[in-house]
Amino acid sequence: MQQPPHPIVAASPSSPTGSAPASVRRRTGRFAALVTALAAVAGLGTLASPGAHAADNPYERGPAPTNASIEAQRGPYAVSQTTVSSLAVTGFGGGTVYYPTSTSDGTFGAIAVSPGYTGTQSSISWLGPRLASQGFVVFTIDTLTTLDQPDSRGRQLLAALDYLTQRSAVRGRIDSARLGVMGHSMGGGGSLEAAKSRPSLQAAIPLTPWNTDKTWPEVTTPTLVVGADGDTIAPVATHAEPFYGSLPSSLDRAYLELNGATHFTPNSSNTTIAKYSVSWLKRFIDNDTRYEQFLCPLPQPSLTIEEYRGNCPHTS
Repeated sequence: MQQPPHPIVAASPSSPTGSAPASVRRRTGRFAALVTALAAVAGLGTLASPGAHAADNPYERGPAPTNASIEAQRGPYAVSQTTVSSLAVTGFGGGTVYYPTSTSDGTFGAIAVSPGYTGTQSSISWLGPRLASQGFVVFTIDTLTTLDQPDSRGRQLLAALDYLTQRSAVRGRIDSARLGVMGHSMGGGGSLEAAKSRPSLQAAIPLTPWNTDKTWPEVTTPTLVVGADGDTIAPVATHAEPFYGSLPSSLDRAYLELNGATHFTPNSSNTTIAKYSVSWLKRFIDNDTRYEQFLCPLPQPSLTIEEYRGNCPHTS
């Protein structure tokens, strides 16, 4: 706020030459002080405005994160869910949609999640409310058959995203430009297939992934590969590690190997998987740099982390 010029006051016989009478000086001083105070308040209001930072990133959702908030069983959003019958869709086997109940923050990014070989959506259902409560629409799907291979699961993940954004009852809550995929085992291999087929995806997280294709140089989607040190079904040496290693080195990518874990660790609630999945999805689907603190510097080995490799997220 710019102060208006002080009033020009002529000298009077009762005051020193060139100065205003005392009563006028007092009024002028009080006015100037008032203007200065108002300007200071306006400045503070601008700095403290809760929308000021969000205006820089229109996709930012939820309060500033803490280690406790991303490890919590539930995030800041209340969650609702709806069941999608296999009879109502084509290209995949239906599933359950979890979504933030409130619409006051606008639209959200969306993620489709595939189970593994012989699995159903119940095997990855814990991810639904956990991720949705952080500000995403999450679709845990059933596949056409429980024996579907990774390439088929990749196509089904994309079909599920298309249903979500085009036909589902929650399509109005979704930003169709901000989508991601996750999956366990062959579903994890399927998430790589989906990212390869649709480069517009913003994030991919294969969980203890299995695939006969070991190289993924075509993937341009930021990808977090999660392996398990005790996996004997998709050993990291022949699956998760070469998958990660074959991703372009210029890509935003990371490899998280869980300590004391098995192939089926992603089938039940796991704080380490949730923590880094939330951080990855927030950073790359919501473009929310507040979550970089959990990805860079790279996490160190711990009771739950055997190894973590990757690069700090590129700043766009």
